[in-house]
Amino acid sequence: MLIFIKENLVFFATPKTASTSIETTLGTLCEIRLSKMPSLKHTPYRKYKRLLEPFVQTVMPNEPDCVAAFREPVDWLGSWYRYRSRNELIGKPNSTNNLSFNQFVEGYLQDDQPAYANVGNQAKFISDKNGNVGMTHIFKYDHMNAMVRFLSERLKKQINLPKANVSPKMELSLSPELQRELQNAYRIDFDIYEGVAS
Repeated sequence: MLIFIKENLVFFATPKTASTSIETTLGTLCEIRLSKMPSLKHTPYRKYKRLLEPFVQTVMPNEPDCVAAFREPVDWLGSWYRYRSRNELIGKPNSTNNLSFNQFVEGYLQDDQPAYANVGNQAKFISDKNGNVGMTHIFKYDHMNAMVRFLSERLKKQINLPKANVSPKMELSLSPELQRELQNAYRIDFDIYEGVAS
């Protein structure tokens, strides 16, 4: 999470949406930077509202714009699956190394998710405790250039994002049955993504 007091802006680092690249590029420009630990870096909106907003309101003159990227849900899960397949996780409970993508999604759809599939969800990340989306601006991950333009204009700085924390390349396919089940179970994630203008 990056909080820009002068620019009246809060950037929410949605996991697996180039947040590490954005933090690396813009982290020295903000007044408040939550990083290093994933639980700090990826502070969700509801935790911000409860714990950080009361403080931010004392130093920021106006209601800040809240900004986040949002990835197509199957692609987002694919990135998690690939990321957790890396060699350094082999033998650990959150490794996907010996699983197919279908098995990973099956685990994600369980009420009691196994460790390898316990990755949260994007809609919950950007919403308050009542399920209301709290972002002023949402940008599609696959149209990152729109977010870069917005941030460049807002911060009055030319931004070039490096690649960081990139998941291994893999060809992934999801069965039509699991695709439908995922869309039904996480309808709000798909609706948010489809509702974001390119």
